[in-house]
Amino acid sequence: MCEYIILEDFKLNKYIYDENNGLWHELQGDYYIPCLTLPAEEEKPIGIWGQRHRRYLKEHKKIIYTTLLTSGKLNSHLADIDGQAEEMLFRLIKQMTESEDITEKLKVENQIL
Repeated sequence: MCEYIILEDFKLNKYIYDENNGLWHELQGDYYIPCLTLPAEEEKPIGIWGQRHRRYLKEHKKIIYTTLLTSGKLNSHLADIDGQAEEMLFRLIKQMTESEDITEKLKVENQIL
């Protein structure tokens, strides 16, 4: 015959510390989940090229994206990529205007050309 012991006063702690791995764990339902946080990262504005690069990394280079995210370097990497792309865009525009002999005077006088 089986006997059941009812533990009415038994409560699990919300947080516990595991000395083996040095992590705090939080009770979520019936399981203890490690309390993990991402390292603090400097917030830099990210333009369209950085956003597109983020989407590319997320969809096609998941390991690189996750590594950058968990190391706290994703935002600075995307801001750097955005800056490089902006510089390249302005350089290409300048080269095209020089090769096509487009001047400010031409733009004012005849925009169709």
